[in-house]
Amino acid sequence: MLNRRHIRIKILHILYGFYQDEESDSVKAKKALDHSILKMHELYLLLLNMIAGLQGIAIDRIETARKKQMPTEEDLHPNTKFVRNAPLRILVNSKNLQKASEELGVGWSNNQELLRNMLRDLIEDEEYSGYMSSDERGFKHDKDSLIRMFKKNLINQEPFQYMLEEESIFWMDDLDLASSMVIKTLKSINEESDEVELLTVWREDDDDKDFMEGLFAQSLAQGTDNEALIKEGAQNWELERIALTDKILMKMALAEAKFFPTIPLKVTLNEYIELSKYYSTDKSHGFINGILDQLFMKLVESGDIKKTGRGLV
Repeated sequence: MLNRRHIRIKILHILYGFYQDEESDSVKAKKALDHSILKMHELYLLLLNMIAGLQGIAIDRIETARKKQMPTEEDLHPNTKFVRNAPLRILVNSKNLQKASEELGVGWSNNQELLRNMLRDLIEDEEYSGYMSSDERGFKHDKDSLIRMFKKNLINQEPFQYMLEEESIFWMDDLDLASSMVIKTLKSINEESDEVELLTVWREDDDDKDFMEGLFAQSLAQGTDNEALIKEGAQNWELERIALTDKILMKMALAEAKFFPTIPLKVTLNEYIELSKYYSTDKSHGFINGILDQLFMKLVESGDIKKTGRGLV
């Protein structure tokens, strides 16, 4: 599920493209935002299919070894602990996953060689070898080991991450969130499960979806007014000298502060300062903090920022 920080990041990316493209318009930008949400859900399904697909590759390796002209004892009597991993088998047989993947056209049919290489890398990892050599058995042991393999090895393999960068400009930023959704999905599988319950992008209450719609629309609608405020607050700076990312972050923060009365100013300020640490220059967070702090105080005094709710008035 999307969280509000990730929503802010997605809007930042879309607005960055919007302000750089002279032919861009708000409708086109909104479609790009919706597309980025869809791609995040596709990545979640892709990661689940990656884990499931490894079982088939592992079975093929076992069968190929058995068919050697001079098979070894290990070839004839292989360790099948991984391919028999109970949660993995439930994932492989999940009709929910198959249906959702088919609807969005998500799968690994064009990347079988990458999957084979990923399994080869996993087999050499100590997490995998420790699991295969362990005498411990049981559903919990299988699930815990599978999650550790996913976290420590699979999503960190460089060829896999390179593929993500090639396939979508959004996916590297989405990887952490999509991975956390995968882990939550794997944790939800239990011994009584005969199906995998997939997570949705939005929560049932849809508050976060409303937040995204409102923040995006207001960031654009208030763009000119908020740029004037930023220019006024940064009196010692020419507006053209301020990094585009910094301007967008401050425009978003001002729109959020004015449009969402129940979000504390401290939360808004801290969120955009944190985003600037990852997506702008080394000195941006201090600059943004100083500008927004004074602008927030001024807008509260003028009544342009009004907060409602317990502890916010």
